[in-house]
Amino acid sequence: MKYTEEHEWLRPEGDSVVVGITRHAAEQLGDVVFVELPEPGTTISKDDEVAVIESVKAASDILAPMDGEIVEVNEAIVEEPGKVNDDPEGEAWFFRMKPADMSALDDFMDEAAYREFIG
Repeated sequence: MKYTEEHEWLRPEGDSVVVGITRHAAEQLGDVVFVELPEPGTTISKDDEVAVIESVKAASDILAPMDGEIVEVNEAIVEEPGKVNDDPEGEAWFFRMKPADMSALDDFMDEAAYREFIG
């Protein structure tokens, strides 16, 4: 997996990338009460606001980690936002995208670098 400075994780699977938020981000947010996801088929550019997550503490935008197209979203976290707190780096993924350029993954942190980043 790769990690962004915005506390998102990216897991390559074939020609797509699954995106979610890190355990650290979920812990900082507190109890998640609402998730809004993009529509499949949406073309996105790096740093576009593509999803919204609200917790008892704050609302945050999830930014597109790279250019591409949303190919699938995780409706389970829309129906049960608390799943984000339970399993943020597993079953509570946000969306799957087809990147315009898979090599863009090289620009992100590996797990060791992310651990150092969050201190």
